Amino acid sequence: MKKERVIEIFKTTGVLQEGHFKLSSGLHSNQYLQCAQVLQYPVYAQELAEGLAEKFKDVEIDVVVGPAMGGVTLAYAVGLALEKKTIFTERENGKMTLRRGFRLNEGDKVLVVDDVLTTGKSINEVIEVLNQTGAELVAVGTLVDRRSKEINFEVPTESMLAVDVKAYDPQECPMCQEGLEVTKPGSRFLK
Repeated sequence: MKKERVIEIFKTTGVLQEGHFKLSSGLHSNQYLQCAQVLQYPVYAQELAEGLAEKFKDVEIDVVVGPAMGGVTLAYAVGLALEKKTIFTERENGKMTLRRGFRLNEGDKVLVVDDVLTTGKSINEVIEVLNQTGAELVAVGTLVDRRSKEINFEVPTESMLAVDVKAYDPQECPMCQEGLEVTKPGSRFLK
């Protein structure tokens, strides 16, 4: 799938938002990529998922895992494209875990899929769950890679689109200095 097509889909569905946002990482930004906007359209979600799945066609995968909330729909769509079992992790008392009877077995080869990669926190939390079960991380996939620094999961890591969105420490945030109201669009701190 070509980058131009990904951008076209994101523009059509309103993924890129402008304003003053507090990201799940605690950093602030004047742009937010709300991938849920594209994932509400199954045809676009499946087209993107098939493009992402294609990047892992030569990787042996048993299970696709996505962190709730951002990775659930995408993981399911990628799992469908790969014809693989798909589950999700979610936070319980602030800690990422497997619930709802989901299981990973020792030696399962796992592709972790999330909507956006910024700091890698959610993906690292999923990797910790994999480590506790003995499952093996074999690859990481995201719709959007907006890392501001190098994050190395030590496995193939692919995205549909890499973007350079500025992020600021709250103490250095120009929007805060202007007194602009901040919005917290992420799901990390939902109870």
